[in-house]
Amino acid sequence: MGLGPRFPHKVGRRFPAGGKRGRGAKGSGRPLPGRKRQPWQPPDGRSEPAADSHPHLSPEALGYFRRALSALKEAPETGEEREAQKAPAQECKPADFEVPETFLNRLQDLSSSFLKDIAVFITDKISSFCLQVALQVLHRKLPQFCAHLCNAVIGYLSTRSSSVDGSPLLLFLRDQTSSRLLEQVLLVLEPPRLQSLFEEHLQGQLQTLAAHPIANFPLQRLLDAVTTPELLSPVFEELSPVLEAVLAQGHPGVVIALVGACRRVGAYQAKVLQLLLEAFHCAEPSSRQVACVPLFATLMAYEVYYGLMEEEGAVPAEHQVAVAAARALGDVTVLGSLLLQHLLHFSTPGLVLRSLGALTGPQLLALAQSPAGSHVLDAILTSPSVTRKQRRRVLQNLKGQYVALACSRHGSRVLDAIWSGAALRARKEIAAELGEQNQELMRDPFGHHVARNVALTTFLKRREAWEQQQGAVAKRRRALNSILED
Repeated sequence: MGLGPRFPHKVGRRFPAGGKRGRGAKGSGRPLPGRKRQPWQPPDGRSEPAADSHPHLSPEALGYFRRALSALKEAPETGEEREAQKAPAQECKPADFEVPETFLNRLQDLSSSFLKDIAVFITDKISSFCLQVALQVLHRKLPQFCAHLCNAVIGYLSTRSSSVDGSPLLLFLRDQTSSRLLEQVLLVLEPPRLQSLFEEHLQGQLQTLAAHPIANFPLQRLLDAVTTPELLSPVFEELSPVLEAVLAQGHPGVVIALVGACRRVGAYQAKVLQLLLEAFHCAEPSSRQVACVPLFATLMAYEVYYGLMEEEGAVPAEHQVAVAAARALGDVTVLGSLLLQHLLHFSTPGLVLRSLGALTGPQLLALAQSPAGSHVLDAILTSPSVTRKQRRRVLQNLKGQYVALACSRHGSRVLDAIWSGAALRARKEIAAELGEQNQELMRDPFGHHVARNVALTTFLKRREAWEQQQGAVAKRRRALNSILED
């Protein structure tokens, strides 16, 4: 795949951000909010049953609802993530407990109903949603029932209509309602069944699905479900020649899902990275490769990001380091952030790390302060493929930016993560820089939290005690890491 013609959209535009699905999507087929439902009327003109005539719950079911109510009451109220003088609330995770056995019995009864009236549950918007949720639950609790129901759905749809371009299932992948059901089916199928579904119905059609405004979403779910080299190999070979075209069509989710599959399976990683460099026009000349992070993060081609007006067929210009350093980082997209996170978890993320290391301090600060970009820093800190030395090379560009980082909603979270993994020497450097602006930190709601987290007052007034405290923390962390490694 060469550089060839540029993206088939006007100069100055980025890659389309991707189609929308949901209540706000054009042509989504969903009912508008505010529509009133008709009041329920008892049959035959009979009045509603009295309250005391409702069936009684078993003690087991009653206990389940009591635990659920208790968990809901313990959930924190919505509001700011952190408040000027209040301590941050601890993350509240939902309680995980088993549902009563009677619930599973009812679930089996529902599964029988789905099979009996499968045509309704597949084609009706609301009923289809019920079936989607049921598949999620069955996949966890009753996998055999889930597999049986999936086979019924696939069998029904694959025989409903004829298709001139392949399996009848392709028609339903383009439908607003049935495509959502098929997305869930793809996610819960076991690997052998997913392989056979691909071979029988989808092989040879992936490029067409990737270009379709609806069918590209179930294709993404197929890619999300890939866990074996046997399935990734034909999928990759079919999609790899059209990555640039898929991006230009406004379906970057397909590309990100393919990259995620390469990360998960551990195959085609070097090849997909090379294809991405070519798609974003930073493969040649090789000096452009150092600019790949801003391009991936913003989903913009090289000449669009840097405002170049290159003639068609002209030799691409060399990368200008000074121009790149003077340009502020563009807006980081959610999908661009996901792309970088996948690449940082590749077995050899050296090229991406070199590009990150080439960012200036203000550019790296902007990445850390971005709601989406901050997760790229998380990947640097947590990826097992990134060595400690590589991590230090990237993060050293944040020196001089710690106060601005601490006084940011998302940047302060990144600084907390950096602090948690920092050695004593690095902690001294961070605390010393923060201490120069102690008053500014104390006045800021996010900075106040960071100052408390690093024990800045103790650092400024009782340095020896602070070092002893931090040394003890580091010792406990090393001991814990050695236990976990064993």
